[in-house]
Amino acid sequence: MIILFFGLPGSGKTTLAKEILKHTPAIHLNADDVRADLSIDLGFSPEDRIEQARRMGAMARLLSAQGHVVLVDFVNPTEATRKAFGKADFTVWVNRINYSRFEDTNFLWETPEKFDIQIVSGMELATEVTVVMAATGLYDWKKPTTLMLGRYQPWHEGHDALYDVGLDKTGQVLVAVRDTQGTSEKDPLSHDQVTHYIEKYRPNALVMRVPNITNIIYGRDVGYKIEKIELSSDLQEISATKKRQELGL
Repeated sequence: MIILFFGLPGSGKTTLAKEILKHTPAIHLNADDVRADLSIDLGFSPEDRIEQARRMGAMARLLSAQGHVVLVDFVNPTEATRKAFGKADFTVWVNRINYSRFEDTNFLWETPEKFDIQIVSGMELATEVTVVMAATGLYDWKKPTTLMLGRYQPWHEGHDALYDVGLDKTGQVLVAVRDTQGTSEKDPLSHDQVTHYIEKYRPNALVMRVPNITNIIYGRDVGYKIEKIELSSDLQEISATKKRQELGL
């Protein structure tokens, strides 16, 4: 997922992106950092701004393709630079100020025709974070979360019922998928295939690949509890082996 924060210099783009980083494990691409290294050859002419936007977009797409949430923040002042950047999954126009301290940027700036979220003057930072995370569907890693750990070869109705229990308990669920492909005849699916089946049931699930965890230990006062959930008898009797047979796996 790529979330693009753009707006005039000094409008608070970087502050907002960094605050969101405190709540979710994303990668942050800041234009000043990129200019200091990858784009050290570029200035601030209209042509160089377009090339900078293209590079920012290219990096964001490469990282997003690897499964990362990417927060990109830079001025992106014109329709030409926005086109050069390419498509973001969500665009956030940080519109707190009318003028920046850079006259050349003020002169170039074009009011955007399209954006998904607009941040305006007067909003508190905490509110801005909540608005962006809710609109983009980001999970807040600071909030209580239920962990489901399993092989899920494949995900089925019993797992899905447990997911609902988790939602009732904490409001968000992490599905940790043990990497067990090839360890037995019961484990034919790769992590990507398991994720594919999970997303058929839960398109927005938070799924994480983990090692083949076989033991869980804990000490005192760890801040969480381990519970066994008793589902209805029809759900308890669902067999993953039969599901694999039905799916031809």
